[in-house]
Amino acid sequence: MRVSCKLTAKAIIVAAVLLLATATSAVAQSSGSVLTVAETTKLLPASVFFRGQSATTQLRNSGGVKFGDGMFVLATLVDTSGYSSDVQSKYQAYFITEVPIKIEGHDLAAGIYGIGFIPGQKFIVLDVGAHDLFTVASHNDADLKRPTPLKIVADGSSFRLYEGRNYVDFSR
Repeated sequence: MRVSCKLTAKAIIVAAVLLLATATSAVAQSSGSVLTVAETTKLLPASVFFRGQSATTQLRNSGGVKFGDGMFVLATLVDTSGYSSDVQSKYQAYFITEVPIKIEGHDLAAGIYGIGFIPGQKFIVLDVGAHDLFTVASHNDADLKRPTPLKIVADGSSFRLYEGRNYVDFSR
């Protein structure tokens, strides 16, 4: 009887440790810290490939998140002057995510994308061939002090990607 009780107690302790480790890992993966422009500048390239062309990035207008497990989400505005007006109307920034995320509740796989805030309070995600993947509603933050061309801020358990006063929420 004593051996059985000791084994049961050990099994409960092992199960509790495993449960705690799993919960800690999930929190570490979903929580993240917002990167400074200086930090994103070190990670992002000076030019990027999109729709058959190379475009210069505007690293001074970049942002990112580093999650607890070391994975990144990065964004930077790009110079789209060499693109057709159709592409320019949608493609404003280069977006890299090393992990699957949700943008306004819509799933986005890890990858490299073009993104943009478009008329009608909408946000669009494009693949590197400039094909529309999905569009979601964006929001306007009238109370935002000192809007910038692009930035990312923490918002509780999610993050906001801003272009001026317009933003979308994203999370892991």
